[in-house]
Amino acid sequence: MDIGTVLTAMGLSIFAGLSTGIGGLLLLLFRKINKKMLSVALGFSAGVMIYISFMEMLPQSMDYLHKSMGQKGGDWVSFLSFFAGILLIAIIDKLVPEKDNPHEIHNVERLDVCGFGQDANKMLKTGKMAVLAITIHNFPEGLASFVSGISNLHLGIAIAVAVAIHNIPEGISVALPIYCATGDKKKAFLTSLYSGLAEPIGAILAFLILSPFLNDTIFGIIYGIIAGIMVYISLDELLPSAKEYGEHHLSILGLIVGMAVMGLSLLLLL
Repeated sequence: MDIGTVLTAMGLSIFAGLSTGIGGLLLLLFRKINKKMLSVALGFSAGVMIYISFMEMLPQSMDYLHKSMGQKGGDWVSFLSFFAGILLIAIIDKLVPEKDNPHEIHNVERLDVCGFGQDANKMLKTGKMAVLAITIHNFPEGLASFVSGISNLHLGIAIAVAVAIHNIPEGISVALPIYCATGDKKKAFLTSLYSGLAEPIGAILAFLILSPFLNDTIFGIIYGIIAGIMVYISLDELLPSAKEYGEHHLSILGLIVGMAVMGLSLLLLL
């Protein structure tokens, strides 16, 4: 692969990861988040991820594996890769305590800055644990943005945008307790920004470890795993959170619009 392709894929991963800083910035600029807009945005992100997973990632996984393993063998490996991705992200979620996990639903009142009277030291610890949790979760997302960017630029852009949207609430979950514990807006914003660095780090590791071995079989397996990860994140995190932050119909509206926009984008660009 040429250096331009690698740098572009790395750029996509950096963009997706550092969008956590947008969440921190929104929280500090507006102090009270528009929950209905957040609900639609989360539903939109889920729609993009689900559509890409089933309409692009899995078919491409099968295409790659058919070339190297034949149709029946390729179908089986793609199937197993998809559920391996689900199992991987589910295990990661399980390893992070629920109360510190930004992928778990939190009460919408958390979006009202500093209105819940908790001890400052406790809030600071919560922020630090959220940074750790996001770092763990973002490694596979960095892999997704990077590998898809190498193989198919338009698909990589779509995945990076979807991941970026879903990282915004994670940035909020980091910035909120840091700001409420310290009163330092700059520290809260920078912490939320830095928390997304796990994604480009994941991309760098993917490049260093996988680049010598990338072939049709490896691409097929990775695409299957990424599809499983994105479907799990959409169903376990994004849609429940969208419903929590707004109304059921708003989250479904965002989901449908996300699918439609993604479908149209792929038709026009691919």
